[in-house]
Amino acid sequence: MLYKFKSRAAADLIMLEPQGRQIVTIMGKTPGASGIVTAAQIPGAIAALEAAVAAEEARPPVNDADDEATEQERAEAVRLRQRVAPLIEMLRRSAAEQVDVVWGV
Repeated sequence: MLYKFKSRAAADLIMLEPQGRQIVTIMGKTPGASGIVTAAQIPGAIAALEAAVAAEEARPPVNDADDEATEQERAEAVRLRQRVAPLIEMLRRSAAEQVDVVWGV
């Protein structure tokens, strides 16, 4: 299943369900079939996403060099910063134009 974020201020953003659910939860919303981040809620959502990125980056990296699969997984892993960057940009554009961001599955 996919999460699709929409705003009249930016292009649509589509992501896989696990990442979509995680991001919606970080923004303080309940993951579900659809939802909305109102223009008034956008600054808080951006702050929450940026705080989550900072918290992830502050954690020490897992140091398990003996396991090749773990090393490869680490190299291929997509950081939260990379996943949320397009959504933060969408939220900023939406805030500038005072429009809501909605999502649906």
